[in-house]
Amino acid sequence: MSERGGGRSTDRFERKREAILDAATLILNREGVKGLTLGVAAAGVGLSTTSVTYYFKRKDDLAAACLMRGIAWLNAAADEALKAPTPPERLHLLLSLHLERLRKAATGEGPAMPSLADIRALNNPWRGEVTEAFMKLFRKVRSLFDAPDMAWLGRGRRTARTHMLLEQLFWAGAWLPKYDPEDYPRIRDRMFDILVGGFATEGAEWAPAPAPLAELAAHDGSESGRETFLLAATRLINARGYKGASVDKISAALNVTKGSFYHHHDAKDDLVVACFDRTFEVMRRVQRLAMAQAGDQWTKLSSAAAALCEYQLSEFGPLLRTSALSALPEAMRDEQVAHSNRVSDRFASMISDGIAEGSIRPIDPAIAAQMLNATLNACAELGFWVPGVTQKAAPSVFARPLLMGVFTR
Repeated sequence: MSERGGGRSTDRFERKREAILDAATLILNREGVKGLTLGVAAAGVGLSTTSVTYYFKRKDDLAAACLMRGIAWLNAAADEALKAPTPPERLHLLLSLHLERLRKAATGEGPAMPSLADIRALNNPWRGEVTEAFMKLFRKVRSLFDAPDMAWLGRGRRTARTHMLLEQLFWAGAWLPKYDPEDYPRIRDRMFDILVGGFATEGAEWAPAPAPLAELAAHDGSESGRETFLLAATRLINARGYKGASVDKISAALNVTKGSFYHHHDAKDDLVVACFDRTFEVMRRVQRLAMAQAGDQWTKLSSAAAALCEYQLSEFGPLLRTSALSALPEAMRDEQVAHSNRVSDRFASMISDGIAEGSIRPIDPAIAAQMLNATLNACAELGFWVPGVTQKAAPSVFARPLLMGVFTR
């Protein structure tokens, strides 16, 4: 009797714990680690804050548990995908599992997947533990490329492609809500087609035009001080997350006073918005430059992608990572997502024109544009994943695999 009673008690504990994690994950995805509190999570499941502390002592315990549960699911999905015999079949299975998980979350059939963008916002030791778990997941997904006919792909380029693939999984959660969940299988097939076949038609060459990076930098002579401040802030936010990029640290990096910060921005959220505005202005300048060049749409699109990859690793970069979106209040976040969508829509127009003229193969322009946007944003972290990669090599290492096929030599 006691064993059965103990079993029922354990089951009840686990059900309640999972319910708390389900509610907390929704808050985490909507408001980031900054907005996740034990009290808000408790309200989501009709408990008191004291009751939640029986399961999670601190806010970071709860946030880390949400993130670790998501990583554990991705690990299991990767294990299943790796049972397939070839890299393309493994990729297809991984996409299938992930989009089915997102479909169930969208229809209420299953819990939401946590956004892993806010790991940096955790305090230690939780940040270290979650980061270590993510790195193990990353290495597992990288083994997707393990096959005799992929032996030509060196470790650095394999790592870069893994970073790009994972970014597609993570960013899909941001744009998939535009579609009906019953269309997710079709979207999976189109994503797979783009990843394997690329954008280019058969026989196309990779020969992007060089870009004048200094002219693309989002500043003029009268605002050089503000640009310097925004660049320093962008680098700190990308490296340490919203929480880790304090006003003190930004000011110290520039050897200026706090007063200088408040001269430019009323609050830290305003600073993040300004960094995003800078990012999208650079992307628009690159698009305008590419569209004004001579040549077909394939040349223009590949030139724009190459320029942005170079920019990310140049003295003028990087651009702000979309992971910073989770720290913004909802109204500000929605406005920045709208900016991002306008950049994607312009890429979609270029892709559509390229399909019409025959320089880009028939692919879904809207989905391809979102995938390209995600890749170019993720290039900001290429130097972390592939130490020593040069500015000039970045387009070939990171943009070309998406544009010409992730398994293409």
